[in-house]
Amino acid sequence: MSQVLVVEDESAIAELMSINLRHAGYEVVIATTADEALLQVDRVLPDLIVLDWMLPGQSGLSLAKRWRSQARTRDLPIIMLTARAEESDKISGLDAGADDYLTKPFSTHELMARIRAVLRRKAPEALDAAVEVGALRLDPATRRVSRESQEVRLGPTEFRLLHFFMTHPERVHSRSQLLDRVWGDHVFIEERTVDVHVKRLREALSPVNCANMIETVRGAGYRLTQQLQPVSA
Repeated sequence: MSQVLVVEDESAIAELMSINLRHAGYEVVIATTADEALLQVDRVLPDLIVLDWMLPGQSGLSLAKRWRSQARTRDLPIIMLTARAEESDKISGLDAGADDYLTKPFSTHELMARIRAVLRRKAPEALDAAVEVGALRLDPATRRVSRESQEVRLGPTEFRLLHFFMTHPERVHSRSQLLDRVWGDHVFIEERTVDVHVKRLREALSPVNCANMIETVRGAGYRLTQQLQPVSA
């Protein structure tokens, strides 16, 4: 599930965006000030930011420039949302690093379309389309995993872990890489935590004979293969 950080100090607008984003299957975090936005991004990188220009503390324009100047946040997708509709304002927003610029009042349908478009350009793997590897299917929108007609029951962490594996199949991922991409690059937990959740994921996949898809690559990490065992009768 893609996480969208909404940086907006007008509560009605923030709530409207939150409702529509959650309905579309996104995880939503709201920040009402520049300081809250900085703290949230410092804690966990979102998949996309919807950023208001006028904020308490410092402007969204300053935030965009700051994030674009830092290696960790340089490629962070940003959509600027503001009442400033002059051409010079749009140019300033895009030059500051925004990937798109939408003026208020805005259509929620247009905002959702622009979010999907920016994610397609900047991070295709972040989109919440259903993923299939072999006979295993994962649907982020409904949070269901199945093999043919058999459903797999997963906890939230195992679901995110499998989603990452399925969107990056046949690649070896180290434990530190998995911690960064699945748990977040500012979450400080031990690497052996990955082993615990991989074990739980295999146990959950075992009833549909897909546990062997998660391979341990000795000295390197884990990888998802497309090799399957036949479903038991």
